[in-house]
Amino acid sequence: MEEETNFIEIFKILWKKKLIIILVTLLFMVMGGYYSIQIKVPKYKSTTTLLLAQNSSAETQGIENEITQTDISLNQKLVSTYSVLVKSKSVLDQVLENLNMDRSLEEELKKNIEVKAVEDTQVIEITYINEDSNVAYKVASELANVFCKKIVEIYNINNVYIVDKAEIAEEPYNINYIKTIIIFAIIGVGLSCMTVFIISLFDTTVKTQEDVENSTGLVVLAQVPEIKSGGKER
Repeated sequence: MEEETNFIEIFKILWKKKLIIILVTLLFMVMGGYYSIQIKVPKYKSTTTLLLAQNSSAETQGIENEITQTDISLNQKLVSTYSVLVKSKSVLDQVLENLNMDRSLEEELKKNIEVKAVEDTQVIEITYINEDSNVAYKVASELANVFCKKIVEIYNINNVYIVDKAEIAEEPYNINYIKTIIIFAIIGVGLSCMTVFIISLFDTTVKTQEDVENSTGLVVLAQVPEIKSGGKER
């Protein structure tokens, strides 16, 4: 019963200051929108999907072979190796040269490449992240093209195929306007409620008849009305 009473008291305190809480919450929502639009840097992703198929080398061309479990198992092991090769210096240098980009961007290029080997499959996803959606698309596309050619050069096999080509992203992947505004709104509600409650705890001034009774434990028998300058009671 006492816990219920305390909850009611807290609710009354917050309800009295509801306008302040609402205004602070709205202010934080505006801040969230401003942060999403003006401060946070939008970044775009572009992804190319590659598939490791049955080996096709100079020795096996022209010979029909069924894809065996051994082929699949071998390709799955090669996925890890290929994932590392995507970020190799030889691949990155060729991509920079083909796109007429400065060689000094090699480290930045490497840092913004994501290579994901889909578990228990022969699929590799190559993703490039950039603040410009067109750059992200061009680099992701060229990475796939150069990588496929390098595999032929290095291993003398042609078993990597582009399944899904890269596309230009229309929306940044790192910004969700609605989600950001909601998060800021929750922060605003939490901070304003906590501030109002803490201030009320340290506020010892007596404002109402109920405050007098709660602080003294006595019953108020009468009240002295406030007299306005015109002689009227308030």
